[in-house]
Amino acid sequence: MRKLQFNTVFNCVGLALAVVAISAACAQTPEANRVAPPPTPAQVAAAPRTPLNPALPTVFIVGDSTARNQADLGWGDHFAHFFDTTRINVANRAIAGRSSRTFIREGAWDKVLAEMKAGDYVLLQMGHNDGGDLDGAKPRGSLKGLGEETKDVTLLDGQVETVHTYGWYIRKYIADTRSKNATPILLSLTIRNIWKDGDDGKPHIERDMGYDALIREIGAGQHVAYVDMGTVEADRLEANGPAKTALLFPIDHTHTSAEGAERNAQSVVVALRQAHSPLVAYLAKGDN
Repeated sequence: MRKLQFNTVFNCVGLALAVVAISAACAQTPEANRVAPPPTPAQVAAAPRTPLNPALPTVFIVGDSTARNQADLGWGDHFAHFFDTTRINVANRAIAGRSSRTFIREGAWDKVLAEMKAGDYVLLQMGHNDGGDLDGAKPRGSLKGLGEETKDVTLLDGQVETVHTYGWYIRKYIADTRSKNATPILLSLTIRNIWKDGDDGKPHIERDMGYDALIREIGAGQHVAYVDMGTVEADRLEANGPAKTALLFPIDHTHTSAEGAERNAQSVVVALRQAHSPLVAYLAKGDN
């Protein structure tokens, strides 16, 4: 009876398509369905402007794709629900693919400054793209270090740009923020899914891609709070182990799934508490 009903519904083409679909579905075991990461949208550099209540202080997130990468794939898109948004605005202004240099050069930082007012906060997290090329097709790298060294590079459009050190750019963010009577806060970088065996013979996750020591030194020299969310997240990922951690990184070793972004946002909140940040006072009830 089921076969007769099936034949009356599908024509020959439909039957062939149904057989292919059924075969593909049957090829997946329940266990495979359970552990496979969800499909992830392509990365984009869009950063829509969130309407802000001018009567409230604002915490701005300035960073790269680890903080904003398509809908829900950056930790900044998961940050607001940890806060009492009747008392503070949460504005994710991160843009995918940007470095400390290009966020300024392309005018994104000027737009944030135009929104900023006294009493606001800036969570600054830059570094993942600062190791890129100084010129060429993707001219986004900064000079490594904290000094005043510069290098002039010619861009593809013929313009000459003076490239500064990573430290120079971060100090500019700090100085500009303070000029608005707002508070800068430096974040360590998100953790990448890169593992190496340690001296104990066990796998350990990478904890620093080469910028955290610089960020810490800048914070100390500029008297700016250093919030170490990377160590919080590294501890959590290492407790999970390589196999479970891999499920949180469906794109590559740097960009997380929505679940991974939620975990990173939570790690920022934990690190803010550990640093006794004034932002803790604005956390939602139950999170502070």
